[in-house]
Amino acid sequence: MVFALIPAAGRGARMGGVKKPYIEIAGTPILALTVRKFQDCPSIDGIALVVAEEDVERCRSEIVERFGFDKVVSIVPGGETRRESVFNGLRAIEGRGVDLVAIHDGVRPFVGIELIERCLEEGRRWGAATAAVPVKDTIKEGDEEGFAAKTLDRSRLWAIQTPQVFRFDLIMEAHRLAEKEGIEATDDAGLVERMGVKVKLVMGSYENIKITTPEDLIFAEAILKRCSGSA
Repeated sequence: MVFALIPAAGRGARMGGVKKPYIEIAGTPILALTVRKFQDCPSIDGIALVVAEEDVERCRSEIVERFGFDKVVSIVPGGETRRESVFNGLRAIEGRGVDLVAIHDGVRPFVGIELIERCLEEGRRWGAATAAVPVKDTIKEGDEEGFAAKTLDRSRLWAIQTPQVFRFDLIMEAHRLAEKEGIEATDDAGLVERMGVKVKLVMGSYENIKITTPEDLIFAEAILKRCSGSA
């Protein structure tokens, strides 16, 4: 079976304390826009959502029941960190016969179904895969005093997105090891890389943005308007 695991347990610190998953764009909560993509993806058999503990019932009523997401089989309370939240979600679907899991940010609503399918294909082939895009800007490494230390080779740099797809046994092993060693990472692929496993990069989309700050909402509304206009 193939599951999607969607963490959405953030506290909204960079959004002025507003819970980002429930902010509406054109009348639809961001989290609902995200879940819809996996609901409509033919290769996804089930969906698990990870939300703040106090939002479990809110998510059930305002997202799952309101929009009829019948692929959602579990709504799991998150942890103190993103890694803990994802691990909670993984443990909740353990034993359901999951072979492959796609982990995707709950506030990254413009992922395309075709991108999900390509990530699943590469994840199945290599064991680990992530959506990513080449960086557009010149990237410099800074020193301790705030000066540019060196300019990195932009041709080899990628901005990492989600979905990130893994063999279920592999990502569970990576999270168990991280839990044991007290390791945090900015993404799940980083935990797998620590085990010496190569992660396949899958060309993503520059519209596959993560909505983090109020400024991102402006871009999100523009993307949604463009997509609606082309439908």
